Amino acid sequence: MRPKILLVDDEETFLREMRRGLEAEYEVFTASDESKALDSFEREKAAVVTLDLSLSSVNPTDLGGLRLLERILHQEPSTRVIVLTGYNERAAASAAVRLGAFDYYQKPARLEELKVMIKRACHIYQIFQHLHQTYPGSGNEFHGIIGRSKSMNDIFRFIEQVALSDVSVLISGESGTGKELVATAIHRQSPRKDSPFIVVNCGAIPENLLESELFGYEKGAFTGAYTQKRGKFESAHKGTLFLDEIGELVPTLQVKLLRFLQDRKIERVGSNNAIELDVRIIAATNRDLKKDIENRLFREDLYYRLKVVPLEIPALRERKDDIEPLAQYFLTKYCRENRKPFTSLSAEAKSTLTLHHWPGNVRELENVISRAVVLSSYPILRASDLGLELERNLTNVNLKFAKKSIEIDYIKKALAINHGIVSRAAKDLGISRVNLYELIEKYKIRIQDFKVTPIRPKQEAPRRAS
Repeated sequence: MRPKILLVDDEETFLREMRRGLEAEYEVFTASDESKALDSFEREKAAVVTLDLSLSSVNPTDLGGLRLLERILHQEPSTRVIVLTGYNERAAASAAVRLGAFDYYQKPARLEELKVMIKRACHIYQIFQHLHQTYPGSGNEFHGIIGRSKSMNDIFRFIEQVALSDVSVLISGESGTGKELVATAIHRQSPRKDSPFIVVNCGAIPENLLESELFGYEKGAFTGAYTQKRGKFESAHKGTLFLDEIGELVPTLQVKLLRFLQDRKIERVGSNNAIELDVRIIAATNRDLKKDIENRLFREDLYYRLKVVPLEIPALRERKDDIEPLAQYFLTKYCRENRKPFTSLSAEAKSTLTLHHWPGNVRELENVISRAVVLSSYPILRASDLGLELERNLTNVNLKFAKKSIEIDYIKKALAINHGIVSRAAKDLGISRVNLYELIEKYKIRIQDFKVTPIRPKQEAPRRAS
């Protein structure tokens, strides 16, 4: 099947010429205005779109292509959009790339050159689609967990291995690190994936209600028990029961849980009849259970029954490589939810996020991005939009990482001050241009990010070349 491409331009002659040159290799669709282009894209979901920034012959200063770009990427973020520009539209084209365009090409178009660009865009789109369909952990995501650091990739591999068995798993880590997401991923990757995944927060349910919530009760077992009720254990039959905040479980219920792990049977409150169940147990805690055992708050035998396979999720400050993809994920999510144009993070914002200590971990990062999206009126989130202050207390920061973070921060600041001109930035930093290029490559810094002029409200759009 030939890949689908959509050509959008207000010049019919240009569209005809392009169609003739491309239809041997692609299934080509054309549109001459915003409305027709959006209709065609919604219907065909083209892999690649070439898009003229100005789609109005009546008003060439109206850059309707930017509006269309945002709507296309809002629907299908994986689509590769190539922006076609006039001679005087370079700044607007750069802004389009910051909004998510794959690349831009300056008119007049040379078919052979544009063919190369389209072929590359289509190839990247196909790779992305193939990886997304064949392997859920491709890129930065694995069953809804975002991460690209070595520690998170190790966790992804752990999930794949442990999911195939029925052994109990004890997940530990600070609050906000994503323990429930990991438990969910284990269930989704397991043979039990089509059966229930039941979540119980042991710290959120009052102690006097938790037993009946977990094990159910018989009619007349206590005042108000007018009917028989199944508990969470029975609801999870053939599936997985996730016990979050297991350290909050009172001693009497610890005994009942231990008994289930030993003989796989429960008794409802008010009954002496044992019910045999097939339930996998995954537990999670942010407490030091070993210390709780010493203080006689948690049973040692239950601890080792739960901890058949232990998993420690590192804090976000210990996996700095995950901060940027997480921030970008939340940025995309909340831009869509709040119906705001697709935005990106400025270099300074990325640096601020990386240097923050994140005591609240991923949950705190999500809240910061959500708030910034709601309050910011710019197409690019700035450091000041985040409401974070860089922490000056570095006593708990690894020295190697601190050196790397400071180096990245200074390089980005020098590039920002000099608008992406490497020779000037190198002079300010007191190093050679060759050394600066090596550092830029080492830290995967995008020079283009510092050459873009953001679109500001009421800025007069550049005139289109005739």
